[in-house]
Amino acid sequence: MENTTTQNAVVAGLLHHMAACYKYLGAKERFRAIAYDVASRTVNNLQCDIAVYKDDKKALDELNGIGSSIADKIVEFLKTGKVGKFEQLKKKVPEGLLDLMDIIGFGPALVKVMYEKLGIRTRDQLVEALNTGRFEGLRGFGSKKIDNMKKGLQLYSEAQSRLLLWNALKAGSEILAAIQLFPEVMKAELAGSLRRGKETIGDIDIVIMAAVADQARLAKKITKLPQVAAVLAGGETKVSVRLAASHAQVDVRIVPPDSWGAALLYFTGSKEHNIRLRTIAREKGWKLNEYGLFDLHTEKYLAGKTEEDMYRYLGLQYIPPELREEKGEIDIAAKHRLPVLLTAGQIKGDMHLHSKWSDGEEDIDTIVQYVKKNFPDYAYLVVTDHSPSERVAHGLTEEAFLLQFAAIDKLNKKLGTAFVKKGVEVDILMDGSLDLPDRLLQQFDWVVASVHSGFTHDNTARLLKACEHPCVNCIGHPGGRLLGTWEGYAVNWEQLMVKAAATNTALEINAQPDRMDLPDELVKMALSKDVQLVIDTDAHALAHFDFMQIGVTIARRGWCRKENILNTCSWKEIQQFRNKKRKMK
Repeated sequence: MENTTTQNAVVAGLLHHMAACYKYLGAKERFRAIAYDVASRTVNNLQCDIAVYKDDKKALDELNGIGSSIADKIVEFLKTGKVGKFEQLKKKVPEGLLDLMDIIGFGPALVKVMYEKLGIRTRDQLVEALNTGRFEGLRGFGSKKIDNMKKGLQLYSEAQSRLLLWNALKAGSEILAAIQLFPEVMKAELAGSLRRGKETIGDIDIVIMAAVADQARLAKKITKLPQVAAVLAGGETKVSVRLAASHAQVDVRIVPPDSWGAALLYFTGSKEHNIRLRTIAREKGWKLNEYGLFDLHTEKYLAGKTEEDMYRYLGLQYIPPELREEKGEIDIAAKHRLPVLLTAGQIKGDMHLHSKWSDGEEDIDTIVQYVKKNFPDYAYLVVTDHSPSERVAHGLTEEAFLLQFAAIDKLNKKLGTAFVKKGVEVDILMDGSLDLPDRLLQQFDWVVASVHSGFTHDNTARLLKACEHPCVNCIGHPGGRLLGTWEGYAVNWEQLMVKAAATNTALEINAQPDRMDLPDELVKMALSKDVQLVIDTDAHALAHFDFMQIGVTIARRGWCRKENILNTCSWKEIQQFRNKKRKMK
């Protein structure tokens, strides 16, 4: 039986492909396309197995975004493995190109031209057509357009070969949890670039501590786990497998207790960090490898049981995994001056999330109940539904926001505390103005301003003007990127960060797995400019609140302390930050 994640992902993917078919068929099918995309997101975000609805269509029909017709299609698929309507649609569209419609620039109109004019039905045929110049001379296909197509296709191809951090973390944690149940396992941890928190992951590395006598037996057990689809390499201390759900490669190393710290250090990396540590060891007359730290001449074992021991012997402060990139961390650790990095437990609230009022899946009451149960340390939530120009996201009018204010007041009265704050994600329009009048913006507790259009432009001027607005507290997903789909619009980061600091405007670390925006290198730059940061999940479903974990990882990779992140503060302190800007005008 497929696991929950796989089954839900398959159904969500099918609905998404049906949406793509309707987009391809043109404007007359626009609303069907939107409906199937919404249903796809709902299924993808389910926290239970979609199969539980196989014999309960009524309950499925009641899920947000899934009406009776789409519920019929889901039940049909769960029972037969096919959807008749989808089979019909596939005869009208080039199925091999449907995924490309998620790439910015590869919309339905372009796909239709490729299919009808050049007979392109697959990605391989598209690559060949681009490489052989078949698009040249076609109306509407200038050199810049063709270059953008090649760039988008390259991003897509790279995304297919690597896992996003969140997806790798889920896949790695699942196989790790299964491994930890074996009695032979003394300790086990994720390692490699996943432990360091890189935004995309090639292979998943796991290090296991086990007695020498148990290692071969344990290696064999790992190859027989139900999560394993194929064994790529086997041995008594090394195993490589391919996972069934994610198709990711997992490389497992099994080591004895004396080598645990050395192996964890070595297999966590980065390569550059390890090379520098080995150089330091040699300068001291020692040898450092995955088995431990040894005297170079006598081979005497010096350390290796823990990472802390290894760093201590080398005269270094312990370096958290997220910093191990050989970007100055070793020199600072030698002076014992590394920052005390932010931790997840220091986050006091989420300041960018969406409810059913716009394009979120749940009502505010349900969100509050879920967060209070699962994030008991949170002291506030800021609901930031969309402004009017986000029509696809059901952006709210001024009148609708006033109704939402009343609903929030009523809910807070029931809670006995002002836990829910009134916020908005307001659109920054092409001229840098905002999508709501100042008289309304002044009534919000928190205003996130974001760019949702004009992605091919340099948007520096828009962002600078938004920072200057006295009601804008934070710039949302500042770079506008979507990993594997769009690398983001052009921004002069130096100018933006100087302006943000000068105007007391925070920049967001958006923790959506396909955004991770700001990325860690820009987080570090923001710290150097004294810019205040906010980590947000941009949650549209209950499951999204867990993304805070990767937001914290990004912040840690950017060397953030608690004081660099605004939502580690009390709401009173956040109000002071907000009011300081309003007084500056």
